[in-house]
Amino acid sequence: MAIVNIPDKKLTLKNVNEITDYLSKIGIDYERWDADSARVSPDATEAEILEAYAPEIKKLMEQGGYVTADVINIVPTTPNLDEMLNKFNKEHWHNEDEIRFIVKGHGLFHIAPKDGEVVSIEMEAGDLIRVPRGTLHWFNLCGDRTVRAIRLFQDISGWTPFYTESGVDANFQPLCFGVNYIPANP
Repeated sequence: MAIVNIPDKKLTLKNVNEITDYLSKIGIDYERWDADSARVSPDATEAEILEAYAPEIKKLMEQGGYVTADVINIVPTTPNLDEMLNKFNKEHWHNEDEIRFIVKGHGLFHIAPKDGEVVSIEMEAGDLIRVPRGTLHWFNLCGDRTVRAIRLFQDISGWTPFYTESGVDANFQPLCFGVNYIPANP
């Protein structure tokens, strides 16, 4: 389950109802879906994952006007991983919603509400987030440098990041607390 951290308030939320309530107040939708490997293996093919979650995806598409869905798979050996991450880890916004359902691994969204404190949302398998269009945010991987997620798009060509160049992202460390990091050579 997600862990929400609001550093300026020295507040951490771990209860799904508290997380859902807090995030809804800043315009972020959060849900928990079944991510049981009996439903589908996190290592299944993209087609198998999309089929396993077809009812949920269909409902989201109808509610939000999304026209396509895919599965992104990032692992430590992904070619040009650092260059890819540098596109996401700076404050930006999109002209469409950003929907992510985590199937495997972990990710860290930072949300920067216009009139509020920056919030970090550490996500794991079973967590779904909708970051509405125009919301300032950035994304980092956690220590396992692995995330597999279903993405939904309102435009078939996908979204484009619009960078703010504010530098606010430099004030926040990409720290994940729910992932136990074990060094390769203990």
